[in-house]
Amino acid sequence: MSGFIVHSIPGSPYGRSVLATLEEKGATYRLSPVAPGTFQSEPHISRHPFGKVPVLEHDGFMLFETQAILRYIDRVLPVPALTPVDPRAAALMDQAMNINDWYLFQGVSNVITFQRVVGPRVMGLTPDEDVIAAAMPRAHKVFDILAGLLGDQPYFAGDSLSLADLLLAPDIDFFNGLPEWDPLTGHTPNLRAWLDRMNARASFRATTWDAVAQIARAA
Repeated sequence: MSGFIVHSIPGSPYGRSVLATLEEKGATYRLSPVAPGTFQSEPHISRHPFGKVPVLEHDGFMLFETQAILRYIDRVLPVPALTPVDPRAAALMDQAMNINDWYLFQGVSNVITFQRVVGPRVMGLTPDEDVIAAAMPRAHKVFDILAGLLGDQPYFAGDSLSLADLLLAPDIDFFNGLPEWDPLTGHTPNLRAWLDRMNARASFRATTWDAVAQIARAA
């Protein structure tokens, strides 16, 4: 199987999910950085009509939307398997992945971590504390639901790593160390232990913001 090209930017949690999945597969890939401010212009708008990242390119096949990309990688590189064989475990994986996209990112991560991390680091913005406070009730609900779904399992679909963990961890890792981290996870040690397990994996050590930024500079 020939190499993959990932069109993304350092710091994108969705880009990190794709890169970490390729790392878990031991795949050969190349990062093609998308310059800030060019998402809505050519050539990137032809790759992703909504002007987002990441986009996966593989032997002339172009694919956008992170869940589709992760499932494609797992199908064309079936070892190690990242989708459970058991239908119920696979359903739990799908459920957690949808929670990430619809409830964790939308209205929580894209608000709080933008205000705390992305805006200040990329754009020099000052966090808006009122905006953050307004997002916290939803954040508490999402984090509590995720902790309940995880339960005593090591991973979200059971005993083995799945695509759900690879999608959720980059978003949740953004909160680690923020003022909101203790209020959101101080009562859910299982979620903290899960994130520690994810961050200990070689795939996550290789795809931190700083690590991807170094790859991007060399691209």
